[in-house]
Amino acid sequence: MTINFLLRGVAVAFALTLANTAATAHSFKLGPIDIGHPSARVTAAGQTIGGGYLKLVNGGADDRLLSATAGVSARVELHSMSMEGDVMRMRQVDAIALPAGKTVELKPGGLHIMFIGLKEPLKAGDKFPMKLRFEKAGEAEVMVNVEAPAAAGAASAAPGHQH
Repeated sequence: MTINFLLRGVAVAFALTLANTAATAHSFKLGPIDIGHPSARVTAAGQTIGGGYLKLVNGGADDRLLSATAGVSARVELHSMSMEGDVMRMRQVDAIALPAGKTVELKPGGLHIMFIGLKEPLKAGDKFPMKLRFEKAGEAEVMVNVEAPAAAGAASAAPGHQH
């Protein structure tokens, strides 16, 4: 009887672990491209722009991310951010290169996605669909998780860099 009770407890714990892993697993695949953990940062009331991040692993030939679209904002742009001395430079880019066999991470302080003209604040725990368009791989719809900065990778953000 004790062994049966113990085995049931282990089975329940295992099932809960699998369910939790499935709930937090957050990746997508489009042909040879793995799209990892699309996320956006929480925004404050009245804030009209937001930042989006993800990891792209290209297991195929050279490709490029050409655009992104999402219904949470009037438009979505691909951006780069760099520091030139003490000046932060943020620029829209036409595309993001995805070299064959390489990983490209869109993160705070570097390449990222800008949601411009937000229709409402992005709140922690919210999710929204976003479509990514690649030059060769085609289009993929991913689900973006809205997260507080620590969860979205704030450790790598440049000081004072807010979206």
